[in-house]
Amino acid sequence: ARAKAGTHTPQPATMMQSLLALCGTLAPYCGVLCFLAPMPTILEVARDKSTGALPLLPYSSMISNSFVWVMYGLLKNVPSVYMSNAVGVILGTYYFRTYTRYCTTIGAAKQIRTHFRGAACIIVFNMCLAQILEKDMAADIIGKEGVFYCIVLFASPLVALKHVLETKSAASIPLPFTLACFVNCLCWSVTGWFTMKDFNIYFPNLMGLSCACAQLGLKGMYGDKRGKGSGLPK
Repeated sequence: ARAKAGTHTPQPATMMQSLLALCGTLAPYCGVLCFLAPMPTILEVARDKSTGALPLLPYSSMISNSFVWVMYGLLKNVPSVYMSNAVGVILGTYYFRTYTRYCTTIGAAKQIRTHFRGAACIIVFNMCLAQILEKDMAADIIGKEGVFYCIVLFASPLVALKHVLETKSAASIPLPFTLACFVNCLCWSVTGWFTMKDFNIYFPNLMGLSCACAQLGLKGMYGDKRGKGSGLPK
């Protein structure tokens, strides 16, 4: 039987192309959303004047990771990469500064100095690479470096894993950041694999997607119980 005039059933190939186009469009915005996600947590830190058990690594690694991808995007001439990550550098600096202002844990000063020096070394090192090496070689090295830092960024909330298991509370894992990482990594994984075909893009985001799922699993298992032993204010 003939199909009715004017009706059209979307072909799988067309639907796939539409999905890829959607992910490609959303990916940079999801990246910015991911960088904005820690804002509620940081505002809570400023309001309570305490960082509790929150780790510094997510914010210091955001600065380093974003700067590396800004360099990679510039070398590869991909605006969607360098523009969205430039936002990450700015916001990461703000988060880092706010955290260090209210961190009063034992050994905080030493920890802050270590993170600051590490981020500074990464920034200087990559600027030197971009100046000294040929463009393609520099992009390849910085891209592989970015893969490592990207995984560190997305996995960084898991540094509180021991604390979560001891207190049976996942309050130290920031939910907004984790949810944003999940959506961001999903979009960039699809775009990097099918559209850009760039290992440096899809591989770290697949790893980040796995880390986000693990963190969401801990949230679902233990919840956000606060108070004695949680390391965070009630």
